[in-house]
Amino acid sequence: MAETESPDIAEPVSPGVAMKSGAQPADPHSLLKHSREFLDFFWDIAKPEKETRLEATEKLLQYLRTRPEGPEMKYTLKRLITGLGVGKEIARLCYRLALAQLLQSFEDIPLCSVLQQIEDNYDLLKVKKAMVRHALFAHLFGVLALFQSGRLVKDSEALMKSVKLLQALARYSNHMQDATMKALVDIVSEVPEAMWEGILPKVVQADLNSVFASPEHLELYLLAHQKVPAKLEELMGSVDLFTDENIPRLVTVLKMAAPSVKKARKLPAVALALLRLALEEDKFPRFWKEVVEQGVLTKQFSPTSYLCFHLLGVALPLLSTEQLQLVMQGELIRHYGEHVVTTKPKNQFKFAPEMNEYVGTFLEGCRDDPERQLTMMVAFTSITNQGLPITPTYWRGVRHLSAPALKGYVAWLRDMFLQPNLDSLVDFSTSNQKKTQDASLHRPERAVFRLRKWVILRLVSIMDNLPPMEKEVSLIEEVARFCFFHSFFETKKPTSQIPETEQQFSFPVDGRSREMVSSAFFSLLQTISTQFKQALDKTQDQQSWTYHLVQFADMLLKHNHNVALLTPLTTKQRQTWNRMLQTLRELEAHSSEAKATAFQHLLLLVGIHLFKSPTESCDLLSDIQTCIQKSLGEQTRRTRSKTATPEEPPWVEVLVEILLALLAQPSHMMRLVSRSVFSHICAHLTPRALQLILDVLKPEQSQDEDDNVVVMDDSEQQQEDEDKSSGSEDDKNSGSEDESDNESEEEDRDGDVDPIFREQLMAVLQAGRAPGGEDDDDDEELGDEAMMALDESLASLFAEQKLRIQARRNEKNKLQKEKVLRRDFQIRVLDLIEVLVTKQPKNPLVLELLEPLLNIIRCSMRTSSTKQEQDLLHKTARIFKFHLCCSRHYCNTVDNFVETLYSRVERLVQQAGRQADSSISHYYFNASFYLLRVLKGNTSLKSTCEKAGTDTSSKPNDPKEAQATSCFDLSRVTPAYASALTSFLSKRNSPLTIAMFSSLFYRHPMLCKSLLPVVVEHVTGQTRSYHQTQACLLLQKTLPVQKLRRCFEDPEWEQLMGQILAKVTENLRTLGEAQTKSDQLKDQSSLELLSTLFRIINHEKLSVDLTSVRDVLQSREQKLQQRLQEGETLTGSSRLHNLYWHAMRILGVQRPKWAKKKSREIPSATQNPVSMKRKKKGFLPETKKRKKRKLEGTTQEDGKPAATGRNQPPGTGKKRKRRKNAKVAAEAQVNGMPAAKHPAPKPPTMSPSTPAKTRKLRKKKKKLSQVNGATPVSPTGPAAEKPHQELPTKEGSGKPSQSELLQHKVSKSCLASRSPGLFPRVAKKKKANWKRWIPL
Repeated sequence: MAETESPDIAEPVSPGVAMKSGAQPADPHSLLKHSREFLDFFWDIAKPEKETRLEATEKLLQYLRTRPEGPEMKYTLKRLITGLGVGKEIARLCYRLALAQLLQSFEDIPLCSVLQQIEDNYDLLKVKKAMVRHALFAHLFGVLALFQSGRLVKDSEALMKSVKLLQALARYSNHMQDATMKALVDIVSEVPEAMWEGILPKVVQADLNSVFASPEHLELYLLAHQKVPAKLEELMGSVDLFTDENIPRLVTVLKMAAPSVKKARKLPAVALALLRLALEEDKFPRFWKEVVEQGVLTKQFSPTSYLCFHLLGVALPLLSTEQLQLVMQGELIRHYGEHVVTTKPKNQFKFAPEMNEYVGTFLEGCRDDPERQLTMMVAFTSITNQGLPITPTYWRGVRHLSAPALKGYVAWLRDMFLQPNLDSLVDFSTSNQKKTQDASLHRPERAVFRLRKWVILRLVSIMDNLPPMEKEVSLIEEVARFCFFHSFFETKKPTSQIPETEQQFSFPVDGRSREMVSSAFFSLLQTISTQFKQALDKTQDQQSWTYHLVQFADMLLKHNHNVALLTPLTTKQRQTWNRMLQTLRELEAHSSEAKATAFQHLLLLVGIHLFKSPTESCDLLSDIQTCIQKSLGEQTRRTRSKTATPEEPPWVEVLVEILLALLAQPSHMMRLVSRSVFSHICAHLTPRALQLILDVLKPEQSQDEDDNVVVMDDSEQQQEDEDKSSGSEDDKNSGSEDESDNESEEEDRDGDVDPIFREQLMAVLQAGRAPGGEDDDDDEELGDEAMMALDESLASLFAEQKLRIQARRNEKNKLQKEKVLRRDFQIRVLDLIEVLVTKQPKNPLVLELLEPLLNIIRCSMRTSSTKQEQDLLHKTARIFKFHLCCSRHYCNTVDNFVETLYSRVERLVQQAGRQADSSISHYYFNASFYLLRVLKGNTSLKSTCEKAGTDTSSKPNDPKEAQATSCFDLSRVTPAYASALTSFLSKRNSPLTIAMFSSLFYRHPMLCKSLLPVVVEHVTGQTRSYHQTQACLLLQKTLPVQKLRRCFEDPEWEQLMGQILAKVTENLRTLGEAQTKSDQLKDQSSLELLSTLFRIINHEKLSVDLTSVRDVLQSREQKLQQRLQEGETLTGSSRLHNLYWHAMRILGVQRPKWAKKKSREIPSATQNPVSMKRKKKGFLPETKKRKKRKLEGTTQEDGKPAATGRNQPPGTGKKRKRRKNAKVAAEAQVNGMPAAKHPAPKPPTMSPSTPAKTRKLRKKKKKLSQVNGATPVSPTGPAAEKPHQELPTKEGSGKPSQSELLQHKVSKSCLASRSPGLFPRVAKKKKANWKRWIPL
């Protein structure tokens, strides 16, 4: 719609833009034709949101393309140029971008005319002094807009004018000088060479001093030297920037450009241009040494340091091999190393991540030049702090290396480990390290140890972090042999057959270095042995890496004249080793079998550990070899005689026992080995082998042991009590130690003493008083000899007691340690369970894990006090929940033990109802769900399929067909779940919950159909209110499920709805009489269930009689109203009233206004008047204070109309007219007239909002009457006595009544008297939303 607004009204102009002359639009009459939409574009362009700005700019351009020659184009140019000088910075940027896009889209607009308009609007000579800054920014942003359009460098005239304008702006202030010079550099850098002849004298002066005036001037000179060197030489002559006179000037200019580096995180363009010039003129060494390292670089970490670091990173791809060595061995790289080491806090800027990016980019860019890659890697690794490289061992820069460069780098690392060359390193010490007086920190031995430790860890890390395709066989074997040899062997005489012996150590290797190399070797062994089945970890002869290491170790043992073991093997250990090799050769003949592969892998790993721990590994190897020989011998005898010997256990059971023995060792390597081997044999697992694992996890035995520990704790506490009491006596007599005093004080509080120790103590005391007899006076003192004898007796008694206490304390600690080891062992054994469930989910043995895992969870929840027990609980629960119950695959062959599964389901459901905690019961219920899924997913091969007569290969969609084609027998499981459901709905403290049965009903709708009568029965009757509430909630969650609906025929479903409705109606007969919280919750849940029933009935159009429900609800209205007026309400009464009137509204009875007000005022009825007083906070005028609305109870009782809006005090609401109309409607209802029959107000006297509101109200009531089949009546009017009709059925609702016809006519007359423009779209949306059902 057109708007007659001026530009000032459309957008207020900032004070910074207002010129002295106050320029007026050129064509004010044409501006009146601009639409509101067009003027809003300029508002949106200045908004800070990026998406809004871009969208508004695009729409403005589309709008102008349709009117290229209209007055809108002139107005747009003027608005955008005016916006260049507004006060807000973000608005200036937005208008500049919009102007640039406009000039780019419409190339017929001359740039010179735009520059002229900018100069006319912002004349620097005529503008006020306060507006000079805005005018300067308008000129600058105008030139930048021309440059961003891409047309400025093509128009020579506009380019020259722009350069002159920028040079003129640079004379005003310092900040404008920097901005204009940067803009000039950006523009000149894009100028083609053909236009440089005319612009060169303008941007570059002949004086060399002006070139070094600022970084921008020097950058302009370097741009000219790059674009037109001949013209520049004609202008300035031959100039050498790297002379002794100019180098200090270059340093000064670079220091001026340095502050922007740290903030912008990039190298200034002038520094990069100088670097390119130095490389071009072959003066890079002088530039680097004198300008960078000796000039710009400072000792403190200032912005100049970061400029040098950026310059180093950018220069790497541009340098040759010799130049790289010069750069990576200078003072700058040592300064960088000190920066990396000393910059520790997180809030400090650290350049290491950016330098790693620079080096990674360099290595990736020169893959075709291995020499440069190797030079860079060696130089970057050589930056050390007292022998320790600053690069972390896990640095992944090697992933960019080519194969030759990687081999050369590994060879350099091995050489540095054997013969460290400290002189070739760029070593440094921090200031704090230099101040240290300890001479041991500066010795070369310490630096060599630090370097060797880093090198060996770096070799292992390279093997771990390389991509799989880059792991060459020779390289992995070389590193593994190197680590293994220097872990356990030493060279006696070099030989060419063993390359590891050809190089000797320049520095001797101590024990710490050997242990560190051994640890690194087993870390590498873990990587290459746990993935022995992968093709990438296999050698060319299809043998694992561990096998090759064993062959290498055997070769070293045979060359005893050249090499020697650091820990020589005994004769028995050497025999065990040779026997292991013989067993490996025997296993090679059976390499195709799974058990042979598992045995071989296990032998290899345990054999490697023989060099680390000879004694333990020797015994373990003997056991493994014995088991292997028995296994192979059993197979041989079976092939000969074809008879099995029952005395010998199967090989898988023996191997499981060995794996359990390995898991008992506190070695992470053995844990991984056992897990890997078990993953290969779990497919051959037998019930006996599984029972061996479950015996370890059996919680009953562990619980008994825990109980024993508790008993010992109690006895020890009693012994401690005795010791403390005796310590107290001894302190009174002979003055014992402070520890005994503390124990006696604690024991005095505890009270009880061991009776045996008490008797012994009393016997000693009586023996000491024996010479005097019992008749002696108490005041008679003992003699010195008697006293000494008594002291000795007491001392010996307490010494014995102290020894007993210490022994029991040691026993307690031992039991606690055993308990910790047992828990840790169980956690490790759970790895085997996890492997079985993950690798073999279809194995029938998996079903045997349910109850053992549940027992662990149940027992762990009782005693999960320590972190270890919590870890056991969490891991067991994770395996049970995610790997077992939530697995997509399950056992498909259960025909042989179907009866066992049914009995197990029944037992699990019964145990779920006997638990003390709902969380434990939840696990048992989920276990029963898993078994039901197994039964339901297995196809029956017996008479069930024959009776069904269906094809078992097709997947049935009907739940009844799915039940018929599976092993799932509904009659077998229904009694168990019915019993659990009955217990849940009748037992006071049942561990079962609604969520469990909701999940059961959703998963198995046919079972839900069988259990629904149990739930319906408990909706009402003699059960408690709490259980009735639970039954209503369960029905509310179950009935809307579509799977359940498909299990019922239409007559059955309609009959079920009628039964539930009758039960709910019986519950509602006591609505409003609740005296407790549980009764009120029962009423609330009944109303919620009633709403759910109404929704189902209306949706499916069921023919259910609602007359009785309506009569019951209407009969309880007076009771609810009476309790509301008397203030006898509980918490949640407002919710109850809302649910009641929601149900009444569906039945066709509208909620009166007084009921709404009463429900909102329910909290105030029970509130203490004293609590309504509020503290004064500040001062508020009386007209602004909120005043309470008067209750309308008295007016309704007297039958008088409520007070109108003019009689109310001021400030009671925001919209008085709307409230007045609402009160008129309320008055009509109080007088007994239906709201729809109230005469409509006349058009001249009604408010604009009143007709729409009353129309919507009538439309809503009309819609309700059409849906419900009854006219909307007031509950207090005479129409309430008429019987209501039923909800519409599938056949229809019959003929309309007279009230409906009258209401329809009134609505039509009201609609005809109004114009279509008074019906907004919002009313239609509200009308559509009214039709929807909102679930409660």
